[in-house]
Amino acid sequence: MADDDASTPSNVTAPRKIQKRKRETPASRLAANKSARTSTPNAYARRTPPREAPPARDDDDEPKQLKRPGAGARIAREQKEAADTARRQREDEARKNAANRQTTAAELVAEHYNAVPERGREWRKTDSQIKGLRSLNNWIKSTLIQKFSRPDVIPEHGLTVLDMACGKGGDLGKWEKAPMVPALYVGCDIAEVSVDQAKQRHAESMRKSGGRHRGGRQMTAPMQAEFYVQDTFGRSLAEIPIIRQVGFNPNAGPGGGIIQGGMMTGGFDVVSMMFALHYSFESEALARGMLKNVAGALKKGGRFLGVMPNSDVITATVKRLLQAEAPGQTPGAAGKSATPEEKTGDADGKEDGEEEDWDPERPAAEDDWDPEAPSEPQPASTNGNAPANTADEEEEEDDWDPEKPSAPAAPPPQTTNPSATPAADPTASSSTPSAAAAAPSTSTPTSDQPPLEWGNGIYTVRFPRHQPLTRLPLPRDGIFRPPYGWKYHYALEEAVNAAEYVVPWEGFRALAEDYGLELLYRKGFKEVLEDESGDRELGMLAERMGVMSRDRSQGVGGDGLLVTGEEMEAAGFYHAFCFYKT
Repeated sequence: MADDDASTPSNVTAPRKIQKRKRETPASRLAANKSARTSTPNAYARRTPPREAPPARDDDDEPKQLKRPGAGARIAREQKEAADTARRQREDEARKNAANRQTTAAELVAEHYNAVPERGREWRKTDSQIKGLRSLNNWIKSTLIQKFSRPDVIPEHGLTVLDMACGKGGDLGKWEKAPMVPALYVGCDIAEVSVDQAKQRHAESMRKSGGRHRGGRQMTAPMQAEFYVQDTFGRSLAEIPIIRQVGFNPNAGPGGGIIQGGMMTGGFDVVSMMFALHYSFESEALARGMLKNVAGALKKGGRFLGVMPNSDVITATVKRLLQAEAPGQTPGAAGKSATPEEKTGDADGKEDGEEEDWDPERPAAEDDWDPEAPSEPQPASTNGNAPANTADEEEEEDDWDPEKPSAPAAPPPQTTNPSATPAADPTASSSTPSAAAAAPSTSTPTSDQPPLEWGNGIYTVRFPRHQPLTRLPLPRDGIFRPPYGWKYHYALEEAVNAAEYVVPWEGFRALAEDYGLELLYRKGFKEVLEDESGDRELGMLAERMGVMSRDRSQGVGGDGLLVTGEEMEAAGFYHAFCFYKT
């Protein structure tokens, strides 16, 4: 018989022989363990790790509780209740801390403007109760930009603009249509929400325009815009890198008895502050901080332009209301209707605004200022609670741009009552209470007297009888000494509901001169409308912005004006100004 290997084909592998597994005995197991201990370990050997001994239970450990029906739900409920209790305790502690901390005026202003909703352009033009006033205020600001933003010498790297109260960015479109579109626009505001909305506004404008805007008659390059949350009164603008890069002089202003001159090169061509400057007159420190930032940021020959409440109007109204109160009369109720003389001029028959014909180049001599004759008041009839006077309107920080929507005005709280005057003695000390002794004495008011109030259906001005900051009563002659801290509350439908401060004009003008700022232009809103609407370009702009009708025989009063009487009364509360840096 042939061998098996020989009979198997060469291409077929012979099957391996299956060996039977030996039966494991105790002796063989012992031998295997001994071999494993003495032999070299195999790196690929499969070994089972030893089991770890369970940790010993401490005597202090609680015994495991047996679960009972509903125990899990009860434990979860108890944990939630404990968390809620801890949260309420933290909230109560936070409220106590907030109550104990004095909120600054800047924080209150920021909170107010952060709460103002953004309603959109279409709403402002159609559904707003003050759409005519919004249009007028926008046109006034556009007029300032058109008249004073173009520098005498064209900058090599383009126009630079610093907006120290940019709000929600309502003026971005005005700068994009300026005679010279800025190469750089820097917007600052104390209200964080407003700054975010300004950023969104600019981004949306860039998206719609493809990054190009019409400046004058030509398409221009995009306007670079940067925005910052900043207190522009209480903190130096030198903290912002882009402002340092453009140029900032930290030594601007008075020092050692002389004016520390501005930079010969560097700095912004224009500084703008719309509806915000009056917040700085809460104190002398804030007013000087504001002017130091303005002068420090402006280049030599640069322009500082803006709008704010007109202290001449406030002075004339406060003086008339206080002096009209007979001894037996209810405070604040005197003179419910104004005589024609009161509406158009002072007791001597001088018409309001007659002094506005002054030459801005002529230095303001203190002896020339007659506190009995307001230089630019435009009093208007009130709503029956007080005699007529120019209505105070949107005096809000820059955030109140007529293009910018505003929150509905709640009933204004009683606040301090400043008796406004355009020009207190510029040399009078602003920090010593004795400075007020120079003003005629007033009757001592009691705490239960109602505030001095005037207004109409869309706005209200309220002055507390006794001022908490100055600790003085309202002056019957309307002269504010010291010039800082005269507080009033202003409410305008859909726009403003906040505390503001009187800015005595001549005192402010004298202070601005200390920082190298010379007056170039100053006019009340009504005067700007009367004087500038006749200009061909500005008149056409007024038509496009809904201030004037193209057919001058149309309009509210048949004179082409599309602004109501109440809105014009409110607009009369403000004036526009422009200074230049020497």
